[in-house]
Amino acid sequence: MAEFTLGIEEEFQVIDPQTRELRSHMQQIVEGGKILLKEQVKAEMHQSVVEVGTNICKNIEEARREVTYLRRIIAEQAANNGLLIAAAGTHPFSLWQNQLITEHPRYEEIVNELQDAARANLIFGLHVHVGIESREVGVQIMNAVRYFLPHIFALSTNSPFWEGRNTGFKSFRTKVFDKFPRTGIPDFFASAGEYDNYIKLLIKTGCIDNGKKIWWDIRLHPFFETIEFRICDVPMLVDETIALAALMQALVAKIYKLMKANLNFRLYRRALINENKWRAARYGIEGKLIDFGKQEEVDCKALIQELLDFVDDVVDELGSRHELEYIQQMVKQGTGADRQLAVYNATGGDLRRVVDYIVEQTNVGLNSYAY
Repeated sequence: MAEFTLGIEEEFQVIDPQTRELRSHMQQIVEGGKILLKEQVKAEMHQSVVEVGTNICKNIEEARREVTYLRRIIAEQAANNGLLIAAAGTHPFSLWQNQLITEHPRYEEIVNELQDAARANLIFGLHVHVGIESREVGVQIMNAVRYFLPHIFALSTNSPFWEGRNTGFKSFRTKVFDKFPRTGIPDFFASAGEYDNYIKLLIKTGCIDNGKKIWWDIRLHPFFETIEFRICDVPMLVDETIALAALMQALVAKIYKLMKANLNFRLYRRALINENKWRAARYGIEGKLIDFGKQEEVDCKALIQELLDFVDDVVDELGSRHELEYIQQMVKQGTGADRQLAVYNATGGDLRRVVDYIVEQTNVGLNSYAY
């Protein structure tokens, strides 16, 4: 079994505890965090967003420790500045028009090119890197893994509100991000060479200046030997983040194991996978996805169980059975979107109470590890 290392990045909302709105933090949290975390914390395009990223983790238990520690330090830095952090794919009611843009040449370039599509991109995601042995292997794994992205995405849905409205989607974050170019499910690539030639063509023709402006739901990272999953809303709970990361790692390991045995997983067209992605965004785990092998609709929860069964034979080798068992709890308790909507309905549509709930959940278990 290859060593499928992990790297996890989470984007957090910076919240004013009085108004419950997003607050442009003017770098205080990032600057304070860098004293302890150095390059593991960084500002994002909007000043009300802060991102943290783990070091390279050799297993899921190490990843859990790092994710928990990073959340705790950022929560403490926010508190030191009279602020809070919250983990959800969108803020329930803050307006993007009121948020300040971080002064940085890269962000200025993106805003200049994409205009209001960039200014309105006030969203918060989870990115998970899984280490691979080579880019050639990575492309083949990526081709197969694409089919399962809507299943994983459905579990992560955590953004039902946008600018004070119940959008009717379990993840409106992905609809906001769709305005960007080079997003969504990627095409099939026959080889790493074909993949790299595509990127070189975009650079040569002035579409992008480097591969980091490929913002697909999954991609080969342009600088690291990793497959990067980018489709998920940032989850409220550490346990949810770790369970999703463990599932992604197990899926990569399973496809790799099939490849080494000269077996394969059936590949599907992007247009078909997009049908399931739309359903996942709209209904989360409460809807139905299409089983393209059977050519019929199947309850999303049943397909998630099938996915868990599919990866089961690599889980113990990865040491992640406990983390993957939490997926059952996620299905039982509902996704972040389901729980946000439950609070919204129970409080007569009080979005401030929804923010309070998100903040509370974001901070659960942050003192689990001593450092």
